[in-house]
Amino acid sequence: MRLLASTFAALGLLAGVAEAHPPPNADMSLAPWFQSLRQPGTGMSCCSIADCRQTDFRVHNGHYQALIDGVWRSVPPNAVLQRTDNPTGRAVVCYTPYFGIMCFVKGPET
Repeated sequence: MRLLASTFAALGLLAGVAEAHPPPNADMSLAPWFQSLRQPGTGMSCCSIADCRQTDFRVHNGHYQALIDGVWRSVPPNAVLQRTDNPTGRAVVCYTPYFGIMCFVKGPET
């Protein structure tokens, strides 16, 4: 019975992800780049343009932080992608309240 409840909970979570929408004014030409993002270590998808957002970032005590919903959140070192092909011109963070920060691509540093 417990396994069945867990299975339904997981299916519900996946259904919620499937219904996610890109942010307003999203540049859909960037969708293939967002879909190419993979979590370091696992190679799993960082999700999609619906979970990934352009954001402000900073370095605090030697670690990246991303501004998410008005709050500076520490980026786990294992979520940082070493990509140099970021076409957005800003940092990108892939985040959900359930999973936290899944991936982070730094933006241009000034």
